Amino acid sequence: MADERRQVPPSEAPEPLGAAWSAALQSLADDLRRRDLAPRTARAYGSDLRDFARWASAEGREPAQIGPKDVRRYIAHLSALGAAPATTARKLAALRALFGSQRERGFIAQNPADLVSTPRRPRHLPRVLSAREAARLLESIPAGSALEQRDRAMFELAYACGLRAEELVSLDVADVDHDEEQVRVEGKGRKTRIVPVGEPAMAAVRRYLERARPALARAEPRGREERAALFVSKSGRRLHTSDVRRRLRAWSASAGAASGSSLDLSPHALRHSFATHLLDGGADLRSIQELLGHASVSSTQIYTRVESARLRSAYSRSHPRA
Repeated sequence: MADERRQVPPSEAPEPLGAAWSAALQSLADDLRRRDLAPRTARAYGSDLRDFARWASAEGREPAQIGPKDVRRYIAHLSALGAAPATTARKLAALRALFGSQRERGFIAQNPADLVSTPRRPRHLPRVLSAREAARLLESIPAGSALEQRDRAMFELAYACGLRAEELVSLDVADVDHDEEQVRVEGKGRKTRIVPVGEPAMAAVRRYLERARPALARAEPRGREERAALFVSKSGRRLHTSDVRRRLRAWSASAGAASGSSLDLSPHALRHSFATHLLDGGADLRSIQELLGHASVSSTQIYTRVESARLRSAYSRSHPRA
């Protein structure tokens, strides 16, 4: 049978990188592997840096010749292409890592990316569901088919524990502690945290494991990694974050249509709602920080702004002289 995958014509294939750039990228890859950086982050760095290396090569520049002016020109190039500030900031972080690696090896005296300021990103308050909206969304997911039971368990757990989409799909069956009603989560930077799980979420997970996952895992591949996965597809494979986003969009659209309101949600909206509802209930920021797996409490403080915005909105709607 002919291979139906799209073949990239030679004219579209990217130019191979020169020896100096290939060596620099390989050195950084080795450093990231030693630091046990998450594979997804390492892949993103590699993709961003190959783009930069091609741009620099077209400019006739090798790694040791790059200065702050070159980095600024590249940032301007990205902006001209319409890159969002968040994208530019991510690519600049990758450049800092690359040239930091080169500096540690003695190939350059100074990291040129350190002298370039990160583009300011607009601070958007996260989309947050009310407790009633969250309950309506979760209760709108039926528990009939195996896929419905999986989705109900997945999103109950996401909201109960404030999980990122990547953390959700990385969970293994062994990470769920049924006796202690908690889950072991591997977050950013390979940092592990233990998060308590509420009874509705635990009940949904138990039902999924007992009734649905065995049916989904019948076509399970032989690999240990796939066999260990908590949430699997109808073919028995570990879910991808894109699967989580797609399924949540479908269920939120269904719940919104049923209530006559709009609920176009991302997995992060459930995480934001988790944190905001904890704050509403009197939890302190340090506890919320630990539950979310934030490295710094400054990342958690955005939820105090969400709370302030909510209170201001309630004041404007309700006070006679607002």
